[in-house]
Amino acid sequence: MTTTTLAVLVPLLPFLGAAAGLLLGRTAPGFVRPLAVLPPLTALALAVVVAVRQGGDRAVDAATELTPTGSVPVELALHIDGFAALVAVLVGLVATCVQIYSTAYLRDDPRYPSYAALVSLFTSAMLLVVYSGDLMVLLVGWEIMGICSYFLVGHYWETPEARAASLKAFLVTKLGDVPFLIGLFALATDAGSFRITKILGTVATGGLDHPTLIALLLLAGVAGKSAQFPLHTWLPDAMAGPTPVSALIHAATMVAAGVYFIARLLPVFAASAAALVVLAVMAAVTMAGSALAALAQDDIKRVLAYSTIGQLGYMTGALAVGDRGAAVFHLLTHGAFKALLFLAAGVIIHASGTNSLAAMSRMGNLRTRIPDAYWTMTVALLALAAIPPFSGFFSKESVLGAAEHVTSGHAEGIPGAAGWIVLVAGLASALLTAAYATRLWLLAFRGRGAEAPDHGRQPVAMTTVLWVLAIPSLALGGLAYGRLPDWFDGHDLTPTLTTSVLGTGMALVGGLVTYGTWRQLTALAARVPMGAVAAHPDADGGLVEAEAIATHTPAYGDMATAPDPADPGRLLLGPLHRHAAVGFHLDALYTALLVRPVQAAATVVRFLDREVVDTYVRGASALPRLLGTAVRRAQTGNVQTYVSALLAGTVVLVVAVLLVATGA
Repeated sequence: MTTTTLAVLVPLLPFLGAAAGLLLGRTAPGFVRPLAVLPPLTALALAVVVAVRQGGDRAVDAATELTPTGSVPVELALHIDGFAALVAVLVGLVATCVQIYSTAYLRDDPRYPSYAALVSLFTSAMLLVVYSGDLMVLLVGWEIMGICSYFLVGHYWETPEARAASLKAFLVTKLGDVPFLIGLFALATDAGSFRITKILGTVATGGLDHPTLIALLLLAGVAGKSAQFPLHTWLPDAMAGPTPVSALIHAATMVAAGVYFIARLLPVFAASAAALVVLAVMAAVTMAGSALAALAQDDIKRVLAYSTIGQLGYMTGALAVGDRGAAVFHLLTHGAFKALLFLAAGVIIHASGTNSLAAMSRMGNLRTRIPDAYWTMTVALLALAAIPPFSGFFSKESVLGAAEHVTSGHAEGIPGAAGWIVLVAGLASALLTAAYATRLWLLAFRGRGAEAPDHGRQPVAMTTVLWVLAIPSLALGGLAYGRLPDWFDGHDLTPTLTTSVLGTGMALVGGLVTYGTWRQLTALAARVPMGAVAAHPDADGGLVEAEAIATHTPAYGDMATAPDPADPGRLLLGPLHRHAAVGFHLDALYTALLVRPVQAAATVVRFLDREVVDTYVRGASALPRLLGTAVRRAQTGNVQTYVSALLAGTVVLVVAVLLVATGA
């Protein structure tokens, strides 16, 4: 088969698997799991073949007109360069791992067939975005992912949290999609085509008439889809969905789509210095704010959600300094270790037997009970903290190196302010990232919280996936920067000395300070027997006295303790903790500025509809109704009455005619 044919099959196979799974879910349940796993697995194999054939050389392009429009044509087009080839492999790998993992994680779920079909459709939509060479076709995959996320986040629709989270994810991303769609049409109008190659050609010749406006409109959609400030608030709440869905959304689909879109059309954004500065500011606020929020979360999945927001901030920061190679490199490594983190968190939750034990402060003695999750999650957290030689170190340093390159004045056409903003925020976030990664590891695996009932050894399908993902989390960075430059526009991904020392130094400081604080709090708590008065950090970060309880808590069975008092997050953040724990009140702000005014306007509209419009309609119908009543009453069925009325009418007419004649 030709490379083009193989590329067409890559998104098509998961789509067919989704359709077959929905059709056979009830009639032939035995086929559900094979239909869930085999299509993405085959798509992964084909994506690898496409990547090997493409080899980082000239992009593979093919197109056929999808429909005549009379103006700007819409084409079914492929555009596969090195970035697309590698990202497709990542999507296939993570989707396959999630499907295999889900066969065990959701083994007893009655809605598993629809879940598996939606995951396959989600995968197909992302692969369509990755390979598409036409923006309108890309938009189809973009919107299908939004629908799939709505259903998958709301999988546990019986709970109000899942229903609210799915609706919030849909509405917030749609809020960004409206200007995004306008930006796509404006871009196609200026370029005269939706084809990516033609658009890039127009940009190269300076043919865009409104580059800043177009870039800012597109950024709104990217901010919603990739959960960047200020449209990031939906992602932490989306943790109400199944944990494998979180792994898929955070590692390879949905949020990765926005970053990949900018990388594919980076010259459009680079045509406007103002757009790059806006992108840099957005990335900086996202990186720092999400890292602080992650340090204050107690739910393990919310920590990872804010972590994803921050790491996506690194990617958008790399794009803001004009280096799409560094952005996509970090996208690849992050996809591996973030999928591993979520799936390992799923093992923790599965081992506990309830989602309630996602609270890290109530975890205890998990290190020996789930060793597979312990060791693989340790690898992933080291990659997240960018500790060498783990994969995250190489990709994160490539981002910092790109920013440092701009600050030194060696990047033509990129504002120096963007470089400084990304570099400073990136270094500060490196410290905070290591701090919350260390805190997560300490509380989850060395905490003094409750010991949940032991549900036995975890399913092989789940633990095997963890070890598979641990390999790229450990080795992908070292392999990629030395052996895959052709896939990254020939860009040298070797870390620079300055940023490597600074970034690693900040990470070590963040990790060591967090560990030291934890040791201090643990020693303090250990000196006080259970049931006595112990010291722990209060909401403002100071040490106060409180009961270190040993009580019965329904979520934890008969063996329960109070939350672990040795949580370094409160002490490190101090007075900032209470604000960071609720995402710096952005949800409350949006409720005050947007939700309540809209609700008030809806109330007014409802009042006008019921009291004004309905009153008018009722009044307009009253006269015909009265006339109809009068006519109906006149129909008595009495012949004498009818003859009398006829004679009376005749007399009236005769009199009227005589009067008229006399007057004439």
